[in-house]
Amino acid sequence: MKQKVIDCILEHKVIAIVRGVGEEDILETAKALYDGGIKLLEITFNQKDPNTLENTKKLIKLVSDKYGDKICVGAGTVMNIKQAQTAFDGGAKYFISPNTNIAVIHKANELGAVSIPGALTPTEAQNAYEAGADFVKLFPAGDLGTGYIKSVCAPLNHIPFLAVGGINSNNLADFMKTGIKGVGVGGNLVDLKIIKNKYFKKLTELAKEYTIN
Repeated sequence: MKQKVIDCILEHKVIAIVRGVGEEDILETAKALYDGGIKLLEITFNQKDPNTLENTKKLIKLVSDKYGDKICVGAGTVMNIKQAQTAFDGGAKYFISPNTNIAVIHKANELGAVSIPGALTPTEAQNAYEAGADFVKLFPAGDLGTGYIKSVCAPLNHIPFLAVGGINSNNLADFMKTGIKGVGVGGNLVDLKIIKNKYFKKLTELAKEYTIN
């Protein structure tokens, strides 16, 4: 299963980051993104929500049960092994974090899930990779800029990097030229105003702007 997920990320490249979407809208949101060509969905934990374990697992399970292998669902903002296990139990196939937590990386490998920790510097990225990460998320990419990303990717070309933070349809192509393997896109794609107003056809059209293949 793990290699299949890695291959899916390498093929489709764009992970839609779903943050702040409720149970009542999650399936229509997933369908709208899928209809627009998005095959990778990251459903995030909310660290301020005391019920985030239960709530996030429910959302992941709803999408996983409905779409199976059509949409590769992962968990985002995974900060500890309890969240990793909970996400996996809900059907998450990969864990994405803003930071590098060695315990979460090891947990992902133990479960057979894909590990995508976050890093800012070359040292952090290499340490994450040596700990067993399958990809390393360079974050926040928009603030770092394409020049920085390219400079990191050049000497560390053995590490499969994803760029996350500040990616939009206008700069997507430029980021893909830096040496990264894919991107994560949040509010610029998963627009909560569009979702709140139930403009799901508009969300599909927006998703098409991010379809690389």
